[in-house]
Amino acid sequence: MKNNNLLSLLIIVVLIAGGYFIVQTVRQAQQAVNAPFNQVNSALQTQQANMSHLLNPTPTIIADPVTYINEVRALARLETIQYSIEKVVTGIQPGVLPFELSEDKILFVAHGTVIAGIDMAKLQPEHMRFENGVLRVNLPPAEIFIATLDNGKSYVYQRDTGVFAQPDANLETSVRQEAERQILNAALEDGILQQAQVNAEAYLFRFFAALGYPNTIFVQDPS
Repeated sequence: MKNNNLLSLLIIVVLIAGGYFIVQTVRQAQQAVNAPFNQVNSALQTQQANMSHLLNPTPTIIADPVTYINEVRALARLETIQYSIEKVVTGIQPGVLPFELSEDKILFVAHGTVIAGIDMAKLQPEHMRFENGVLRVNLPPAEIFIATLDNGKSYVYQRDTGVFAQPDANLETSVRQEAERQILNAALEDGILQQAQVNAEAYLFRFFAALGYPNTIFVQDPS
């Protein structure tokens, strides 16, 4: 009886081992059959990636190693206000045919910065007079220092070139230039220069007070 049990156990072990080897053999055979298809699929994926790279290549930016410094100026600008403005600008280049299919159109989202303040280099000794304990300062008028686009935030939202149109290489440049003008005009209309003047006077009032002139009056030259 004991031998029969051992024999049964041996048969079960043999069957399990045989089944394991059969499964492994089937898996290896299946892998061998699928190998060519996997290789083809991998090759197709690689080819597709290469084709995508060809259709949408990454731009290469090469800077000229030679740098020309045209001008160096010392500045004494007191920046007193900064505007951050967003503007949507549409540029349309009409075609020869009187309908949209011959137009080249750009919808551009512009983010810009406008900075204003006082050019302290224009403030000369003759523009300041101290009488009867009062310091009178003929402060230069506020001016725009910077009005430019933020290229990191500005982008072409949409461009539609009609089937009967040719893309205008200068259209985006023209739209960007107009966007800068619109951003500057928006800041001017909102009173950026007036606020820059107020901020400059408030800052310089504290500055002169710290120097021992607590009574300061700012005047504007009518000329």
